[in-house]
Amino acid sequence: MGSYWVGVFEKLDLLANKFTQTFYERNWSGELVPPVSQISIEDAYTVQDLVTEKRVQRGEEVVGYKVGCTSEAIRSQFRLNEPVSGRLFNPHVHEEGTELNWKNYVNCAIEPEMVLTIGTDLYGTNLPHQQLIDSIESVSVGIELHNFRFWFTPPTSQELICSGGFHAGLIVGGNKVSPKQLSFEHELFSVRKNGELITEAPASEIMGGPIHSLRWLVDSLTNRSSCLKKGSLVIPGSPVGLTCIVENSELSVEIAGVGVLVSHFKDRV
Repeated sequence: MGSYWVGVFEKLDLLANKFTQTFYERNWSGELVPPVSQISIEDAYTVQDLVTEKRVQRGEEVVGYKVGCTSEAIRSQFRLNEPVSGRLFNPHVHEEGTELNWKNYVNCAIEPEMVLTIGTDLYGTNLPHQQLIDSIESVSVGIELHNFRFWFTPPTSQELICSGGFHAGLIVGGNKVSPKQLSFEHELFSVRKNGELITEAPASEIMGGPIHSLRWLVDSLTNRSSCLKKGSLVIPGSPVGLTCIVENSELSVEIAGVGVLVSHFKDRV
């Protein structure tokens, strides 16, 4: 490896160390160097891979993937031509009924999600719609947790990717339904906070439907010489924007045809 490429890797590894440290400490310590805006999208995914390795070395386990920036408006905001992906980790996947301290997150925010449990290995590009539906073992309601903070100014898609799409955790509802019961287009997602409806939108707002998002993820992994493995959890994106949690709250997420998930966020748990 030439000295130029060694230098590039050292810069990416330095960024990976900083993003790993920031995830655990919930704060960026020291200077914002090297500037994340100076790396490419491909390099940003390399940083994400390195962060993943470092978190696994600390005892965490990769259990699946998230797809983010699935709406045109969000992609336009971050000048993205396509969505972004990130990993899901244990022990940050929580069962229904788990109470969480919202102060343990940086600018805590949530999104409603379909949680897809994948029942077979998926590899290849532009896989048929029915094959993708048949690959899903079950569907549950989920609440994705975010550390909603850009450390660099101005915000960039590179930082979004390095951070794994701000992903901080996932709550998974106990109810599981068959994918054959769903259209993956018309199901209405709704979020209520302390009983008040905050936002709602149909599944079709997720790239035309969650199956299109799943196809994009499999394409992306295949193009990076990887695959989506049996047993993985996938959250394919949300049709609505983030809901911020700034006080003790009861969050209720409903996906028509899938179920309801209620979670409590308190500043002392």
